[in-house]
Amino acid sequence: MDIPRPNAAKEKRKKRIIYGAIAGVVLIGITVVLARLKPAAPTVERNLVWIDTVKRGPMVRQVRGLGTLVPEEIRWIAARTQGRVDKIILRPGAVVEPGTLILELTNPDVVSAAANADSQLRAAEAQLSNLRVQLESQLLQSESTAARAKSDYETSKLQAEVREQLFKDGLVSELELRLTQATAAQAANTNAIEQKRFAFAKESIAPQLAVQQAEVERLRSSPSSAPRNSTRSRSAPP
Repeated sequence: MDIPRPNAAKEKRKKRIIYGAIAGVVLIGITVVLARLKPAAPTVERNLVWIDTVKRGPMVRQVRGLGTLVPEEIRWIAARTQGRVDKIILRPGAVVEPGTLILELTNPDVVSAAANADSQLRAAEAQLSNLRVQLESQLLQSESTAARAKSDYETSKLQAEVREQLFKDGLVSELELRLTQATAAQAANTNAIEQKRFAFAKESIAPQLAVQQAEVERLRSSPSSAPRNSTRSRSAPP
């Protein structure tokens, strides 16, 4: 037969409460312990890492991928002269430095103007050389004339001195003496004139050459003084 136990239900309820309190305390303790633990390091596969000794220096990382390299910024450079693109040497995205050749332009008008300027330069240089030769020739001729005039003057002077001495000795007439003295005076004037002419010719060479030399330098410094088959576009300095 069954015997009623009125306190069994209360004991079971009390045990459940005790067990629940113990479980709650244990759960709280575990939570606190887990909260105080440091996070674990992430794990990676061995073939994805590179293990080596730590060194000081630059670290280079190369990344390869498929696609087209696109520049972040494009800067357009205007050509100084008109023309059509004859040859493209560098494409967008290439690394350039000041003075790097980018492309070549061709323009028949520029080529013709350069050829004309070069022809004018050669003509001016030839004229300068011809002028130098002419002035040197004139200088030599003037020097020769001056030397001959001086020689004639020295001879006439010597003859006048001799005739004067002979006149004192009564060996020549007074008319011959005066003629000799007149010839010596004329030779002296001619010599003075020729010496001045020689000095002037010598001093005038440099100014005349300087004028023609300035014209040559002007043509040489002209932007189109040298013939070009193409215009080369270069990157501007930073």
